[in-house]
Amino acid sequence: MTADLHWLPASPPDFAARLAAAEALPEADGWDALRALSRTRLDPARTGRLDRVVSRRFSGREPVRLALLGSSTLSHLAAGIRVGALRRDLRLTVFEAPYGQYREAIDGEGSDGKDLAAFRPDTVLLALDAADLLGPSDPDAVGDAAIAEALDRLRALWARARARHRCTIVQQTFLPTALPLMGGNEHRMPGSLAARTARLNAALREAAAEEGVDLLALDDAVLRHGLEAWHDPALWLRARQAVSPAAGPLYGDLVARLVGARLGRSAKALVLDLDDTLWGGTIGEDGLAGLTLGQGSAAGESFLALQAYARDLSRRGILLAVCSKNDPETARLPFAAHPDMLLRLSDFAAFTANWDDKATNLRRIAQELRLGLDALVFVDDNPFERALVREHLPMVAVPEVPEEPALVARCLADAGYFEAVALTDEDRSRAQAYARRIETGGVAPTDLAGTLAGLGMRLTGRPFDALGLPRIVQLVNKTNQFNLTTRRLREAEAAALIDDPDALTLQLRLTDRLGDEGVVAVAIGRPADRDLVIETWLMSCRVLGRRVEEGTLALLAAQAARRGADRLVGLYRPSDRNGMVADLYPRLGFIADGEGRWVLDLAGYAPPGDLPMVVDVV
Repeated sequence: MTADLHWLPASPPDFAARLAAAEALPEADGWDALRALSRTRLDPARTGRLDRVVSRRFSGREPVRLALLGSSTLSHLAAGIRVGALRRDLRLTVFEAPYGQYREAIDGEGSDGKDLAAFRPDTVLLALDAADLLGPSDPDAVGDAAIAEALDRLRALWARARARHRCTIVQQTFLPTALPLMGGNEHRMPGSLAARTARLNAALREAAAEEGVDLLALDDAVLRHGLEAWHDPALWLRARQAVSPAAGPLYGDLVARLVGARLGRSAKALVLDLDDTLWGGTIGEDGLAGLTLGQGSAAGESFLALQAYARDLSRRGILLAVCSKNDPETARLPFAAHPDMLLRLSDFAAFTANWDDKATNLRRIAQELRLGLDALVFVDDNPFERALVREHLPMVAVPEVPEEPALVARCLADAGYFEAVALTDEDRSRAQAYARRIETGGVAPTDLAGTLAGLGMRLTGRPFDALGLPRIVQLVNKTNQFNLTTRRLREAEAAALIDDPDALTLQLRLTDRLGDEGVVAVAIGRPADRDLVIETWLMSCRVLGRRVEEGTLALLAAQAARRGADRLVGLYRPSDRNGMVADLYPRLGFIADGEGRWVLDLAGYAPPGDLPMVVDVV
């Protein structure tokens, strides 16, 4: 098996012409055209050509900064990382330390260390060789001391990198390249390099979880594709390339997934076709009895495998939706009446079945879920439908799923659309929260006030703390629409705010009689003379329409007044996604004070008397 981008459609035969045409376009159009090319199955040569054009054409675009540090040759991997970032609408620039100089670069020793400090990395990726860290095999050694010492050295590196550069750390797991000395019972010789590499990778996961370090799990990739797909012994001996150039495009995509996940660029919803996707056959023609689904046949169990994977994704917070060309009632019938269906209607946050084209329906689904189109992954067995969506909605991820139904779930997993670096309680309950919203969403507008009043809502704010940090960072970096300034925060920056006496920080949790929505909003303010300036204000779109923004303002105003401020100053920085909040400040009673700046006199402010929630701070 090859380590390639098999879930993407084939790279176009006129790739060179399209690349040249994209380079000649105006900046915004050119970026979109290059991103479309990046979403095809590129080999290393085309990856490099695309990377060179992006680097020439968009050198002025604000980048994400990645430092690539290791004990092997890494320069041949940078192009794949940058192109992987392009797929996620990110311009990424890479700092490469000289061969083997990762300690010196982190510690600021010599010119390379100064260069890294000047580079100001957002992320440091440590790609180390097991032999460099563990030393050669020792048949007489027990191995425990070597593993403990290696982990201590790694923890020290992580701590120094964070302290000096205030960055996110990605630790690459160790490629299992050491030759076994005992074959299948290598674990019985714990001092061998092969045995210690396996034990170090296992221990590394626990250590990284404790330290908040993200893992680039190359050992898992080797299990999937085989060592030969990732490592060429001849290239290791000739050029010290631990990862083969042939695997460079996939390596880059794996790195970009982690960077993108930290910045909220992972997909949020899985949109599924029905006929020949969730079951075999056509419900409108074959009826319930004619569908291929369920135990007892390989084909039926293949469709169940996709349903099980979708269900499990939903349980970790991915929204599910249906987009089908079908009669609406007929499309719903298997979910209600087929005994072997794993998924039920209650598992879906949106269900669209009609005879309109699927691009139009995907726009409706995105609007209904209050998500950007780039948050959707669309799975359809029909090549025509996939091509149509790619043409009209290039921002929607459309995997080139295999014809064999048993392989579709594997294809989705390999694609990494839903990459995550943390799992919060809010993630686990997200799908249920959307289902509750849909259940209460059919109320007529004139009844909305009464509906909200009957929910028994409570909005509770508390300052940033270590317990809430993963959710805070997640919200700040993934929220685009209800986000007044779209300022992003690295985890280290958010952590620093916990102990900053000047910063006013709020994480806001919403509960009601239906359940706990979790932390749904974040605000950060700083004093400026007698003002409190709101530098960051954002809210999850799933609670739009519930007047949470008014409750948030009430808490902000109370906290600002408690600190002695006379005014709240709100900032609005427009982006291509946050137009929904362009008029938020004037709607809340703020007065314009220059472009993108709004002022509220606290002496004249009082929370609305009909606010349908209790607000408090703990």
